[in-house]
Amino acid sequence: MKLAVVLLSGGMDSCVTTAIARQDYELALLHANYGQKTERRELRAFNDIAQYYLVPPGRRLVVDMRYLGEMGGSSLTDTGMEVPTQAKACGYSNPPDAEIPSTYVPFRNTHLLASAVSWAEVLGARKVFIGAVENDNPCYPDCREVYYKAINQLVRVGTRPYSQIVVETPLLHLKKPQIVQKGMALGAPLHLSW
Repeated sequence: MKLAVVLLSGGMDSCVTTAIARQDYELALLHANYGQKTERRELRAFNDIAQYYLVPPGRRLVVDMRYLGEMGGSSLTDTGMEVPTQAKACGYSNPPDAEIPSTYVPFRNTHLLASAVSWAEVLGARKVFIGAVENDNPCYPDCREVYYKAINQLVRVGTRPYSQIVVETPLLHLKKPQIVQKGMALGAPLHLSW
């Protein structure tokens, strides 16, 4: 089978994305510690899901991006900021300059994808899967379809011509109930996610 790199945070979306990728690809799983407040718990879920799919240690990579936490600017990483219990409404009708929630980690997905694409190029993988969901928060600039179109263009011009790596976002336009249904249909280990 062909190989795909999957960004696996340990959350439900990335767990389902892993199950989707596994349908057609051997898995290489990448996890990032970026100074998030829930780092230990996410890492445990990553390891549990990787073990469930019997991904060998050589195809599991945990990258250190704690510099994102050191930069601050997000309630997910900055201990001086409180994580909101309710997200502010931010629909597709909002203008492009609508307020971005405090949970946004500035340009995080670009850092994650840069690592994943680099590793994919080394491994000879043709796909990188990420469980981004635009409906979760359309105010996150790096969770929109236009962002992923731009990233794929960047990957095309920034990697070896024969690499032909494509970033896949199979959940991008789904809502949570659809993601859960998809995960259940594929036998994703949702009980291991967090």
